[in-house]
Amino acid sequence: MEIVVSNKTSRPLYEQITSQIKMQIMSGELKAGEALPSIRSLAKSLQISVLTVQKAYDVLQEQGFIETTAGKGCFVSAQNPDFYLEEQQKKIEEHLAEAIEIARTSGITLDKLSGLLTLLYEEEPS
Repeated sequence: MEIVVSNKTSRPLYEQITSQIKMQIMSGELKAGEALPSIRSLAKSLQISVLTVQKAYDVLQEQGFIETTAGKGCFVSAQNPDFYLEEQQKKIEEHLAEAIEIARTSGITLDKLSGLLTLLYEEEPS
């Protein structure tokens, strides 16, 4: 598992860790039941506070991405695909809400916005 954090971004370190672990779980890079590094070892390798990693793991556990077993560590939760799809849909909704706000303030009609979305969606990925 590879995690990269930066102090040069406005995003808190625990959020950077959380989002990277989520992405690795959703992409299948981290499999259900797989052990995560201990809080101490991850903190040491990233050269950050143990409390920061603890907060990231707490958030992941609250959201159902990982499970903690006392004395054994943290493991990727066994989730059904609908759970991950829901996470992706929430992310898309956030981006679309931002695009809608820009369109409204710019006077772009729903028809034009819908047409643009259709065009971009049907475009061949590069």
